[in-house]
Amino acid sequence: MADAAAKAPGARHATEDRIGVLEELLNERYSVRAFLPQPVPRETIEHVLTVAQRTASWCNSQPWQVLIASGEAKERFRKLIYKEAASGAKDGHDFPPPREYLGVYLERRRESGFQLYNTLGIARGDKAAYAKQALENYNFFGAPHVAIVHTDEPLGVYGAVDCGAYVGNFMLAAQALGLGTIPQAALARHSGLIRSHFKLGDDRRVVCGISFGYADHAHKVNSYRTSRASIADTVTFFDE
Repeated sequence: MADAAAKAPGARHATEDRIGVLEELLNERYSVRAFLPQPVPRETIEHVLTVAQRTASWCNSQPWQVLIASGEAKERFRKLIYKEAASGAKDGHDFPPPREYLGVYLERRRESGFQLYNTLGIARGDKAAYAKQALENYNFFGAPHVAIVHTDEPLGVYGAVDCGAYVGNFMLAAQALGLGTIPQAALARHSGLIRSHFKLGDDRRVVCGISFGYADHAHKVNSYRTSRASIADTVTFFDE
C-alpha cells in the first residue's frame, strides 16, 4: 500500500516539489562577502538554529556548540581578532588545515580566488591587495552577526565532520529565511584568542565561523558565482 501511495501522481508531484525547493536553495546559496548593517531579529536567528539542530550526527552526539556575537559583543570581538590578524599573529587551527592543494583542487582554489579578485578589480599578482581583502574575513564582511562553531576535543575529527554537516544545514536554513552567510575557516586560525575571549574551556575545539545577516545585493563582490564539478568528476558507480 505504501509503495502504491508513493507512486500516485499526487505523491510524485509532492516529492518533485520538495526536491525542487532544496535544489533552489542550493543553487541560490553563495558565500556573501558584503552585508547590510541591519540586524536579524532574534526569532529569525532562533528559527535557523532550530532547523539546523535536526542535523544528523555520529551516534546522535550532536557535538556542535555555537556562540553568536551581535551588537557591541560582535564589535568587541571583531576589533580583537582583526587586530591579531592584521599583526600577522595567529595561534593556529585546532584541526590541521590542508597541507597543500594539488591538481584539480589547486585549479578550483585558483579559479575561485581569481573570480573574487577580478570582480573587485584587483590585479593579478597584487599580493598587498590580496592580503587586504583576506583581512575582510576579520571584519566579518560587515555582517551584523558572527557564529563560532566549536566541538569537544575527545570527539576528534568525527566531531568536526558532524559540525560541518551542521554548518551546511545552518546556511540552507538561513537561505530559506532570506539571509546570507559565509562559512569562515579563517577565524579558526585564531582558536586560542576565541577560547580566551569567550572563556571557553581548554577542551573546546574551534571548527569555523559563520558570518551572517542580510546580503548587500548591490555590492559587486556578491555578483559572481563559483562553479561546481560534475557528477562524473566526483562519483564512481560500481554496479556489478
